[in-house]
Amino acid sequence: MYFIADSGSTKCDAVFLDGSGNLITTLHTVGLNPQHHSYQWICEKLGEVPEIKRYAPETSKVFFYGAGCSSPKMNTAVERALQQHFKKATVIEVNHDVMASAYAVYRGEPVISCILGTGSNGAYFNGKDLIQGTPSLAYILGDEGSASHIGKQVLTSYYYGKMPLAAREDFKTTYDLPVAELLDRVYRQPDANIFIGGFASFAGKYQAEPFFKEMISECFNSFLENHVLSFPQSKDTEISFIGSIAYHFQGILKICLQRNKLKPGIIVQKPLERLIEYHRKFKL
Repeated sequence: MYFIADSGSTKCDAVFLDGSGNLITTLHTVGLNPQHHSYQWICEKLGEVPEIKRYAPETSKVFFYGAGCSSPKMNTAVERALQQHFKKATVIEVNHDVMASAYAVYRGEPVISCILGTGSNGAYFNGKDLIQGTPSLAYILGDEGSASHIGKQVLTSYYYGKMPLAAREDFKTTYDLPVAELLDRVYRQPDANIFIGGFASFAGKYQAEPFFKEMISECFNSFLENHVLSFPQSKDTEISFIGSIAYHFQGILKICLQRNKLKPGIIVQKPLERLIEYHRKFKL
């Protein structure tokens, strides 16, 4: 039996497959990001999933792709947590979610594979080698074009009084969030990146309005400048995306690609199905 998981910072989608690669069950849980959560926390959350309790003892191979799994130290924390539940697994592989993104959008030709979800990242994949360019600096210093980036622009435009009046009134009614409460939630509570990213949906509600369209475009252009155009192959290679932000704002994203003279590839909201197909072909 096999376990394949794709985890962002907000949520994790996973499957169990039988020995022939047929689907047994799909499961969803909270995001398991080792940059924001400890080994103990990840281990506890895995143990709360009924499907893992049921099928982990019969699983021989585990493939986990996650946000934050970008160094041996981070990967080891996730691997140790998985080992506590998949005790009979002979293979436990932990890789960055950028690798899952590359597998999901690869169609036989080199591709620049990008993630625009709660966070953001990008890499060049030729079918064999994954090359990461500009490092991802996470939500405080980076994550350009992501939900947390857009969410920050929404928040600052509201509290700085720059948001159009109708949207500002809607924001006030919807969230009723005093500055003191906002600062406490961002600077004193856990998972600030997920909290901030949640406000991207408000931009989505108004994305046809010029103010918000420009805001979102600036976020995407910043991502393209720093994480796509930095690749020398960018003008000759398809640029594909996974993630909820890329999917729900794809109209604006495609315009930004066009204006930067970049070749649009595919946009996939959730990569798990394509990731499963890749594993059936090459890894199971």
